[in-house]
Amino acid sequence: MYKKLNTVIVKHPKEAFISQEHLRSEWKKFNYISEPDYMKAQQEYEQFLSIIKKHVGQIKFLPVSEKAGLDSLYAHDPVKFTKKGAMILKSGKKLRQPEAEIYKEFLQEKNIPILGELTGDAVADGGDLVWLDDRTLLIGRGYRTNDEAIRQIKEMTKEIVDECIVVPLPHDQGEEECLHLMSFISIVDKNFAVVYSRLMPVFLRQMLLKRGFLLVEVPDDEYQRLGCNVLAVAPRICVMVSGNHQTKQRLLDAGATVYEYEGNEISYLGTGGPTCLTCPVERV
Repeated sequence: MYKKLNTVIVKHPKEAFISQEHLRSEWKKFNYISEPDYMKAQQEYEQFLSIIKKHVGQIKFLPVSEKAGLDSLYAHDPVKFTKKGAMILKSGKKLRQPEAEIYKEFLQEKNIPILGELTGDAVADGGDLVWLDDRTLLIGRGYRTNDEAIRQIKEMTKEIVDECIVVPLPHDQGEEECLHLMSFISIVDKNFAVVYSRLMPVFLRQMLLKRGFLLVEVPDDEYQRLGCNVLAVAPRICVMVSGNHQTKQRLLDAGATVYEYEGNEISYLGTGGPTCLTCPVERV
């Protein structure tokens, strides 16, 4: 989750949002906070992309597709990468489920290895899968990821994972809202994470502390503005939505470098920060 990001998959809002008219007709269906501004979204994304380009060697763009909706902007969720390739997931948000097949075709065209894919009743989002280290996988069990998905993911990763830890997620704001495991933890270096402890199970917080993690705590108001959603493009080199001043300062005090982008249209309104906007393929 924190090593130098070498290859990443993203989707530009031009391909996800299509037009202002399309946004106007779709934003309520996808449960956005309000209607994003199409032009401002592109400007914000170019700012975000300029940061990524400084640190990432290869950036691959998902194509436009009539089967994919607004949320396809958040390229992280339909797949999760392992050392042996991608796990093709199936979102717990039904509107996002067609993205899995689109992603699979894209990976095959790019000759990117696929480890396996969820089948049957299994549903899972990439935001519920967190690599604690190279051999330890945390899986959030909530409204977006169910028990059958966890069983299949354990089976898919049995050769590359020593420990798979299931983390029960709270009801929080309900089934219609997006709460992932990555909503309240972002790992930005070895034994260094940004967290919102109020939503964290006690056992997980205690385990992190026992393993020697330094925890940067996000205040309540900044959690609401995606302050806990921090992308590491390299160890302690972080990208976050602007305006989260206390979290930023705590990261700086801990020796991190912080880049910010305006993210009202592309992040806050759709509840998807920089980790959601990026699907890491390879870290070295």
